[in-house]
Amino acid sequence: MKLSRRIFAIAFAVLLCLQGQIFSSAYSAHPKLIVVLVIDQFRGDYLERYRDQFGANGFRMLMEKGAYFTDCNYNYANTRTAPGHATLLTGAYTNDHGIVANEWWSPQKKAMVTSVQDDATKLVGVSSNEPGASPHNLLADTLGDELKLATQGRSRVFGVSLKDRAAILPAGFSGDGAYWIDHDSGAWITSTYYRSELPKWVQNFNDNKRAEKYLNKEWKDADGRVLRTTAPQMNKKGKPMGFYELVGSTPFANDYEFEFARELMTYEKLGQGTATDLLVISLSANDILGHQVGPDSPEMQAMALALDKQFAEFFDYLGHQIGLANVWIALSADHGVAPVPAAASKLHIPAANLSAAEWKQRVNESLAVKFSGSSKTEFVKAVDYPVAWLNEDAFTALKISESIGEQATGEALVAEGMRGYFTKAQLAKGEVPQTELGIKYLHSYSPEAGWYVLGVPVPFNVGSSGGTDHASPYTYDTHVPLALYGLPFTAGTYRTHAEPIDMVATFASLLGMNAPTHATGRVLNEALTPAANQKSAMPGNTQ
Repeated sequence: MKLSRRIFAIAFAVLLCLQGQIFSSAYSAHPKLIVVLVIDQFRGDYLERYRDQFGANGFRMLMEKGAYFTDCNYNYANTRTAPGHATLLTGAYTNDHGIVANEWWSPQKKAMVTSVQDDATKLVGVSSNEPGASPHNLLADTLGDELKLATQGRSRVFGVSLKDRAAILPAGFSGDGAYWIDHDSGAWITSTYYRSELPKWVQNFNDNKRAEKYLNKEWKDADGRVLRTTAPQMNKKGKPMGFYELVGSTPFANDYEFEFARELMTYEKLGQGTATDLLVISLSANDILGHQVGPDSPEMQAMALALDKQFAEFFDYLGHQIGLANVWIALSADHGVAPVPAAASKLHIPAANLSAAEWKQRVNESLAVKFSGSSKTEFVKAVDYPVAWLNEDAFTALKISESIGEQATGEALVAEGMRGYFTKAQLAKGEVPQTELGIKYLHSYSPEAGWYVLGVPVPFNVGSSGGTDHASPYTYDTHVPLALYGLPFTAGTYRTHAEPIDMVATFASLLGMNAPTHATGRVLNEALTPAANQKSAMPGNTQ
């Protein structure tokens, strides 16, 4: 009798413990840590394509023991890295967070500027005359910002990636740190926006030349075939390749990021405080490789299988370091990718590689004929297919207004093969057809940058002379994974429609705090345990 009471007491205590963790709260470190894994250029169909080749403790842990959404699509057209990362962590689209592209034409600077370029800051950790970087272009706050606000700064928030934009935008305004690499050396760097010098542990990491152990290595597939080498070599311009070019398109780049992330967790004591911490890791290798070889190549398959093993190792590390019962994990991607046009053409699908430079030249010639008669006038300053960044000075010199200049450019794009176009002036007024396509482009509007036109490309056409690309409103670019793992989530495959913006809405609701300022996603109630669902429905919790 006494033994049964003791067993009951132990079981009841365990139940209370689990209940306390399910009834989560950012304020009391339940969970201790949220890890958001963003795979740059990882299409939603990859998980099913390679499912039977994955091990039990990597992707399949998230798919089978987490809430896995198969129909997750971005509802906008500008499917690029910077907008994707901003969207995931603000829970809003470009028309709210402002990040329209990776870079855009600045009429003030008369130059292209990046989404995170900040001339008021400097790079830290590398000797460079290049400007620093910050999230100053964001027009909305992030999940990390709301965590910091809710806990009066006790939560710790970090972003890690090979790319500056993929580390900075997810970390938000109040992030404790964002780290990315110097492309030449592979050293981890940051910006004076965050601190005046690298923390001692980061400096030691760089001084120990951790990057060098990933050089002079062969990447082999499961059958032992050499896919790539990281031995020093020259690029197409005849210059020595830096770390980003040599290692970035191999799984060794992901190993390097996870190695740094583990170091960060140890020295910054993530998951050990009195409030919930947040770590966003954006894995860039898929994108660097994918642009070159496309989604259907043996290399991309090998990359996915290697990442599966890397995830399993990292999850094991989280289990030993913090305990998986104390961690929530989210998996998604910033965008997908089009098939290589040559591969699509073999299946009789109309597809083409287009030269952005030639495309820009022809559009400029068309506008010159229409407006000035001079072929030397540069009306379009830059092209990031299918977007045209306009030189407003050229138009205003001829007393041509923004709406007329952008419309004329859009007509020239259609003459060059675009299916349609949306101008900045048009989007600013909300003048779009109330169709799914119209809404996608309305969600792609930003007041930042100068004049621009968003072209509607022909499906399977990409703006590069080789390889492939993304940046379209079509499913091959919008369809991404979404999986949520942790005690509040009921394991299973969910075929209800979801969007990447739903992730932060769900997390904010479960944590009992405000969602980011412009978040428009829904709480994924169908994936919550009954106890967690009850919590999210309580008065005062974000819906």
